[in-house]
Amino acid sequence: MGALPHRSLRALARHHGPVMQLRLGSVPTVVVSSAEAAREVMKAHDADCCSRPDTPGARRMSYGHKDVAFAPYGECWREMRRLFVVELRSMRRVHATWYAREAEVDKLIGRLSSAGGLPVYLQDHIFRLMDGIIGTVALGSIYGSEQFAHKKHFHVLFDEAMGVKSSFSAEDYFPNVAGRLVDRLTGLVARREKVFWELDAFFDKIIDEHLVSPSRGTPDNGPDFVDVLIGLTKENKQGSFRLTRDHIKGMLSDTFIGGVDTSSVTMVWAMAELIRNPRVLKKVQDEIRAAVGDKERVQPDDLPKLRYLKMVLKETPRLHPPAPLLAPRESLRHVRICRYDVPAKTRLFVNVWAIGRDPAIWSDPEVFDPERFEGSDADFNGAHFELLPFGAGRRMCPGMAMGAATVEFTLANLLHCFDWELPEGMTAEDVSMEEAGGLTVNKKVPLVLVPTRY
Repeated sequence: MGALPHRSLRALARHHGPVMQLRLGSVPTVVVSSAEAAREVMKAHDADCCSRPDTPGARRMSYGHKDVAFAPYGECWREMRRLFVVELRSMRRVHATWYAREAEVDKLIGRLSSAGGLPVYLQDHIFRLMDGIIGTVALGSIYGSEQFAHKKHFHVLFDEAMGVKSSFSAEDYFPNVAGRLVDRLTGLVARREKVFWELDAFFDKIIDEHLVSPSRGTPDNGPDFVDVLIGLTKENKQGSFRLTRDHIKGMLSDTFIGGVDTSSVTMVWAMAELIRNPRVLKKVQDEIRAAVGDKERVQPDDLPKLRYLKMVLKETPRLHPPAPLLAPRESLRHVRICRYDVPAKTRLFVNVWAIGRDPAIWSDPEVFDPERFEGSDADFNGAHFELLPFGAGRRMCPGMAMGAATVEFTLANLLHCFDWELPEGMTAEDVSMEEAGGLTVNKKVPLVLVPTRY
């Protein structure tokens, strides 16, 4: 939905200036590929560059921009983001999130322990874990139970929605009759409508079930995310904004599609880099096992002790940002970025893939080296523009804290509870690191590993 093709990343990274001005179809476009330019877009001129382009695919799949990820900047977006952030950061939701996180990690350890020393497709297991965590927090404990009859169908829909959102749309760049005609002839419009109506029916079932039988939250954690949003729709509107059923559906779409895939991708890339670097793998496992001691698994209060693991989790998205161009922004008014004139209504991409591999910032940028963060205060919290997997400014990912905690807790347990090897006959050099493009960048060749219970 307005994204550039992933194959252009390396070409864009080879561009020697901080700003590249393009015209894709009839749409003026700017790609920034330096930390300096990213700082100007997302800090110095954040108020001028914080909208989203109004593309037909994003508009349709977000119920007319009734979500947080794709809505243009304005009162509706500000209210939606405020609700999203306040609810995610509330003590009740944080507690419910940890309950879901620990329960799903226990299930993951159980599934991998029963593999019997046979190779496993790690991405399938990690996706299932993330789906369980996000589903439980959003929809309540019923999501992980056999009573949830819609789950298998929803996974198929999830894959189709990701495919639709990452498909090239001619109308995004030729917003005229010709662009609309091309999208109809290629079948994109029909495919998008099919996925939209099937997802809409799924969300309607979820909301109706919550209306009939509310408070499906996790034990002792009160109502789930949908219950909270339903409650807010019944309150008096504030100003001109009123939360509707379509807002709930837009927020659910953001929660699943934004939350499941990005964290899963990051964990798979981390494990791929670790299995290719036995020294780093041993060092991080030694740290975790020394901190945890005789406990069967890592507990939340062990995480602050894991300094080297935190370095690994900075180095991974430096090399493999899950969304290498972030979501596109749109300028609200004329600005100057690194001495380049950027008119209003220009589409802006921040090439965090190129920034993470910029030799002017990083020594040996293509090498996986967590030690580069030793003694450094660089972090992905939006304050350091050389490391931006979650973005920065007004459009920074609101689920960053939840995603980062889930990735850290899960990886800590995978590395504590298991020794990891490649299948027989494979060496570290055989692990393909080729990328597959889309909204998020996955490993093109699935990661297959052999877990042995420690």
